[in-house]
Amino acid sequence: MTLRQILIHPDPRLKKVCDPVAEVTDEIRKLADDMLATMYEAPGIGLAAPQVGVMKRLFVMDCVKEQDATPEPMVLINPEVSWVSDESNVYEEGCLSIPEQYAEVTRPAEVRMRWLGLDGQSHEEQFDALWATCAQHEFDHLNGKLFIDYLGPMKRKMITRKMEKLKRERAREAGSKDFLS
Repeated sequence: MTLRQILIHPDPRLKKVCDPVAEVTDEIRKLADDMLATMYEAPGIGLAAPQVGVMKRLFVMDCVKEQDATPEPMVLINPEVSWVSDESNVYEEGCLSIPEQYAEVTRPAEVRMRWLGLDGQSHEEQFDALWATCAQHEFDHLNGKLFIDYLGPMKRKMITRKMEKLKRERAREAGSKDFLS
């Protein structure tokens, strides 16, 4: 497994609609393994392919957060939302592409998704609580939407400015490391 670099907002790739995965290949399986390793390392509970620069409709998630609990990694290829509840939930969301920024987002409390698994078979499951929020958040990434798009323009602009500053600082640090080596 290879840890992949996570794109930081603003990056134009994070605002693009992703292409469907044509078939489950060894390359797609490797991408899923890399994404799970990257997500766990970050650490996060979800990661979409465009966040690692791959413009394919695929995301991984594992919302088991308890220390001693068994991980439940999931890989969803070409996911589709087949149903959402009328009831909504508010969660404070964050994103690996928008580090250390959090905001409350209102989404349907439950969602049913259909997707292709790594086994090449069709799967369907209904998610609730944190799993529902995570699935919807990652699904949004595949359509070029970020959690900050649910916020007001002032808050969104403030977070975007912080990310631009973070990217400049990281670029400066990387440049000074290159200079020192």
